[in-house]
Amino acid sequence: MLRRLLSSAPVALLLAAGLTTAAHAGEDPIGNDPNCRGQWLAVTTCAQDPGTPSTSGGSNHQASSTAETGGSSTPPPCTYTKLVPQPPADNLGWDGHKPGDKGAVYQVYCPDTMRIGVSWIPDGGPAAPPVDPEVLAHRAVDSMKLVGPDIASPQAAGSYAVGVPMWLWVNQSPTTFGPNTATASAGAVTVSATARVASITWKFGDGTSVTCNGPGTVYQASSGMKPSPTCGHTFAKSSAGQSGQKFALAATSTWQVDWTVTAGAVDTGQFTEVRQSQSQVGVGELQAVGN
Repeated sequence: MLRRLLSSAPVALLLAAGLTTAAHAGEDPIGNDPNCRGQWLAVTTCAQDPGTPSTSGGSNHQASSTAETGGSSTPPPCTYTKLVPQPPADNLGWDGHKPGDKGAVYQVYCPDTMRIGVSWIPDGGPAAPPVDPEVLAHRAVDSMKLVGPDIASPQAAGSYAVGVPMWLWVNQSPTTFGPNTATASAGAVTVSATARVASITWKFGDGTSVTCNGPGTVYQASSGMKPSPTCGHTFAKSSAGQSGQKFALAATSTWQVDWTVTAGAVDTGQFTEVRQSQSQVGVGELQAVGN
């Protein structure tokens, strides 16, 4: 199954797979399909999505897959290049097999996520090749229906003043802050992904912004004029003259997604997603009260 190579893996070797036709002694050329061309002393096979027209020549194998939680389209094709010579017997690419078994180790390249790895494939080629697990992780996240921050403060209908500390915080739920977990499957591979908000960047419409780690602290009347201990802002000017007499407020959350393969080859990864909410905030000048 798919295993990632070291970061120093020669990407050029994979890219070169699209330059020449396979010419290993005793094996037929792959053909003229630009997606399925091999390199000298290598055999390259393309795994193509169902319903995708194939060009003349080439060795295209259909690989159907569906996610458990939403999304019916199949991932983009991955390219499989047979390694010649084969790696040593203790290489992880053998995935429990050994030289002499009816199969071989292939180099795997998935263009959608630029993942590079190796996989043991039985003789006959990857008729049902493993899906790039990061693609499945993105499918799982899509099924979570994540949205932007649920802004609790400042409220669009609230009244705020120049020079007075404003406390910023959001309501927390699985879709607005996390954690949120979902799975997606294709063939023998199942991926579990967990998403949670790592930070929220607030833009206040006055030319300033602040990034806060966490949901912020709920204001208590006992705090008086103290600034928020975790996430806050103080306006230096009023919103007079702005559209609707209010500043345009935007809160953008950065979600951290951690995923792991729970069925199939052992693999893990991480990526980020962003979501945004927009609101308004009216800020006025403090009025002095005479005696």
